Amino acid sequence: MKIKQIFGAALGASTIALMMSSTAMAVTLNLHNGGDPRTLDPAKQSGNWEDRPISDCIEGLMTIDVKGEPILGQAKSYDVSEDGLTYTFHLRDDIVWSDGTPVTAQDFVTGLERLVNPKTAAEYAYLAGFIAGANDYNSGASTDPSTIGIKAVDDKTVQYTLLSPTPYFLGALTHPSLYPVPTADVQANGEDWASTTHILCNAAFKITEWVPGSYVRSVKNDKYYDAANVKIDEVFYHVLEDNAAALNRYRAGEFDLLSDFPTDQYQLLQDQYPGEAHVSPILAVYYYVLNQEKPPLDDVEIRKALSMAIERDVIGRDILGTGDLPAYSWVPPGTASYEGETYKNDWQDLPYEEKVKQAAAIMASKGYTPANPLSLQLRYNTNDNHRRIAVAIGAMWEAIGVKVDLFNAETGVHYDALDAGDYQVGRAGWIMDYNDASNMLDLLRTGTKQADGKIAWGNNYGRYSNPEYDSLLDQAAKELDLVKRAGLMHQAEKIAMDEYGAIPIYDYVSKWVVSPKISGFEDNAVDRHFVRYMSKAE
Repeated sequence: MKIKQIFGAALGASTIALMMSSTAMAVTLNLHNGGDPRTLDPAKQSGNWEDRPISDCIEGLMTIDVKGEPILGQAKSYDVSEDGLTYTFHLRDDIVWSDGTPVTAQDFVTGLERLVNPKTAAEYAYLAGFIAGANDYNSGASTDPSTIGIKAVDDKTVQYTLLSPTPYFLGALTHPSLYPVPTADVQANGEDWASTTHILCNAAFKITEWVPGSYVRSVKNDKYYDAANVKIDEVFYHVLEDNAAALNRYRAGEFDLLSDFPTDQYQLLQDQYPGEAHVSPILAVYYYVLNQEKPPLDDVEIRKALSMAIERDVIGRDILGTGDLPAYSWVPPGTASYEGETYKNDWQDLPYEEKVKQAAAIMASKGYTPANPLSLQLRYNTNDNHRRIAVAIGAMWEAIGVKVDLFNAETGVHYDALDAGDYQVGRAGWIMDYNDASNMLDLLRTGTKQADGKIAWGNNYGRYSNPEYDSLLDQAAKELDLVKRAGLMHQAEKIAMDEYGAIPIYDYVSKWVVSPKISGFEDNAVDRHFVRYMSKAE
């Protein structure tokens, strides 16, 4: 369901005062969340603005520590078979849902079955592809959920069977799509189980209120096994896509954390709020997707020209000013188990003037010139930084015979359009869910054909498809030698980048602002920050 955006800046002073002290003596954290969640269902979420409230509410077998590294969560231990294909997890004795009912192994089975059930239409269903039977069930090739490689051995033991040894499996289990769900709640309430009326939580916080366009509110879950070490009593995840307004509210003391800030204010933050702006490299890529189902963007030469004409060096240095590095490869530098040469195309080292000259020649050969331009709509989600980048790239494309019409929408509406293929060029970004190249490369896999004949593209918004690319990733998924596995993935990356399956623009740095009152926030490579680790001084 599409939800109309209501900017949080419109909230009155009395409402803000209530949020900041809604419970007597409560320690309240006011977090600028950016976009409005489209869902609170872990199987259906797709962005970090949804992950933040969900992951503070629901915990998987594995979770992350303050540094973003995988640690035991709802599981107290696990065993791995000698062939690396079977993982057996033993649940903690003291885990319950927020209504007091025990968390059982069946809740993890139910969660996975919902994720890969084609009726759920989960964008992240492909993430479970390393689990035996998951892809077959998701595609409709199998209609028996018992063929999925997960079973509840007993109430306290859950077992996974993998297609091949998966070095990133434990990290993948920290992702919301592989979280458990309360089986009885889902059975009783169907898809409404994740509404604030019914949602149950097994993590540090429980969601109590969601005002679309304004905020999600959570309160401390006293039934959480580590509740004694949780120092925050309630959290407001504020919806506000206007970064300038968010910064103003931070400066006024209304927000404790900003998840983003206007980059043209970076120097002001350094001067007036030293140490509060957190800018740190993360495993993430900012990119544009081109809808390859619609001509002329189905032409690889036009996609090449559009990529060549982007002067990436000035974006991080001048437009953003926060040091984001230009990106030509799909997999971010520093990704684990990805030894080998970084992808490099045959034109990226040319002087920019030569790139523009060659790109313009390509466009002219297709009949597009500044006098007879190709008209393209460039969509981006409402955000000052996205707007600045879109304006700059639109100007760069004018020189090669492209007329750009900028169109912005709220985050949820924007990604709904990308999901539906209702766009020409769209802005997207990806923070890696776990530190493995497959998490980036799987984004460009061909979609899964469903029983009704339609293709579910998941997060492959551009509808890029190449059988050789898919085959190389399938081979890599079964390769036990990590060096050979990396080689196969490098081959796949080259194919996708040579065909401009997407246009990477820069490798992200995180852009948080953290009040000196907040402790327990640490920069990390996956840019996930759980409130359970934070405290606030008054």
